[in-house]
Amino acid sequence: MLMRKGSSRLARRVFGVAAMLWLTACSSNIAVGPEAIKGKRPSGWVEMHEVQAAYIGSGSAGGGTLSFNGRHYPFTVAGVGIGGIGLSTIEAQGEVYDLKDVSQFAGAWGEARYGFALGRASAGELWLQNGSGAIMRLRAKRTGLMLTLGGDGIVISMNR
Repeated sequence: MLMRKGSSRLARRVFGVAAMLWLTACSSNIAVGPEAIKGKRPSGWVEMHEVQAAYIGSGSAGGGTLSFNGRHYPFTVAGVGIGGIGLSTIEAQGEVYDLKDVSQFAGAWGEARYGFALGRASAGELWLQNGSGAIMRLRAKRTGLMLTLGGDGIVISMNR
């Protein structure tokens, strides 16, 4: 009986996250890339680690730390998307732009990504934007076997 309750709760949670990401993807215009941050100064810094699996569709989970206004904020991340094949771990770091308050960081983000991993050789970038207009540009180091080109919706939750 415990297994069924836990499975049901997990299924509802996964469905809720997927629905929120789908609504975010349908209602947002992701404007990322070098032109989106041209002439802007970073408002924060992010270090993130993720595990990503893909076979046409993709899923990812992980966590990280936001450094903003001299403080450090741990967070978790989960996402679903499309585009890619393989399995890899990702260590990413980079800048956050147009973040005016830490309360704008948690929530749904749209992500455009490209990259590859072949063992420890890798390259790639992650560009993310949320509904508040904040943008993350992360340089990714991957380990594993992965070829990725696509987009995701991710949800960031702040740890207490």
